[in-house]
Amino acid sequence: MKTLKGMGKLILGLIAGAALITGVANVIVCQTSAPCMASAKEAAAFQADCVLVLGAAVDANGDPTPILRDRLDVGASLYQAGAASKIIVTGNNSAESHHEADAMKSYLVGKGIPAADIMRDNYGRTTYDSMWRARNVFEVARVIVVTQEYHEHRSLFDAKGVGMEACGVPSDLSTYAHQNYYNFREVFACVKDLGLVILHVPASSEQAEASR
Repeated sequence: MKTLKGMGKLILGLIAGAALITGVANVIVCQTSAPCMASAKEAAAFQADCVLVLGAAVDANGDPTPILRDRLDVGASLYQAGAASKIIVTGNNSAESHHEADAMKSYLVGKGIPAADIMRDNYGRTTYDSMWRARNVFEVARVIVVTQEYHEHRSLFDAKGVGMEACGVPSDLSTYAHQNYYNFREVFACVKDLGLVILHVPASSEQAEASR
């Protein structure tokens, strides 16, 4: 009986410790990144090297899903407003069902963005990888990050963590299905990325080159 009580206390202690670590990590990520959140007007004065649009899922026919389409529309509007002369689209092109960067570039070209001004990162498999590669492969020093607000804090934290000056323009133009799931997942992703930044972990695809 004493053994069972001891095990119960140990389990409760582990749960409490994990909850504390998760909470602290999220506070650090959000407080560090909050000053970097910007309006489109503020971003236009930031003098960025590029606008970086983070990837998301595409439909079975290869079209951007609503969450990705909103990111691309905001990225296009920033480019057209003169916030930066280049756009990087970064996403997972690792499988037949994950041709995100290709779909993103095609969409932007359809919006009138010159193809020569759009760089594809086909190896942006995670948010952290995308930021690490922007700094170390694409050699970006100042970046405007475009994604939804729930994801923007971690993205900016990662961008700063790998050595870029960054501001972020949220792309919440719509309401999205599964938003509660995205919010829940983000809580734990912040813990993971805090560890990656602290340890200065290179991207898993660090040797892959940039693509047009």
